[in-house]
Amino acid sequence: MRLYGVVGWKNAGKTGLMERLVTEIAGRGLTVSTIKHAHHSFDVDQPGKDSHRHRVAGASEVLLASANRFALMHELRGGDEPTLSDLLARLSPVDLVLVEGYKRDAHPKVEAHRAATGNALIAPDDPTIRAVASDTPLDLDRPVFDLDDTRAVADFILAEVGL
Repeated sequence: MRLYGVVGWKNAGKTGLMERLVTEIAGRGLTVSTIKHAHHSFDVDQPGKDSHRHRVAGASEVLLASANRFALMHELRGGDEPTLSDLLARLSPVDLVLVEGYKRDAHPKVEAHRAATGNALIAPDDPTIRAVASDTPLDLDRPVFDLDDTRAVADFILAEVGL
């Protein structure tokens, strides 16, 4: 599977760019999956639901399934956080996996940047960032796209991964 990342500081526009890229690339007939890294504890389950009760009771994994989708929840129970590579191995094959976060991993990435956040760019010190999508013009040694020009960013990513 081909892999490309979207990174950036908080409120830089990563999630919006990811959402638009998935729509754009899937609209071209390619299959896309996503992985999102969270820096905080999160729960996709709801207290009181059967699946939550199973987890609280001590289940290592709970698979919740219906006619429309399934979700596998895996409790680490103090174990190490899985690597991006571990998570990729659990995905079904697709044309492209877009990864939000994991900015320190070695896969190629585009950085989302909004000037209003006041954060410095990550790209100048990170050669894995192959382009920047920004709401302001930038003078860099790599391509810079308008943050809202999803088509151009998608074209760049797909060319980079050979799709």
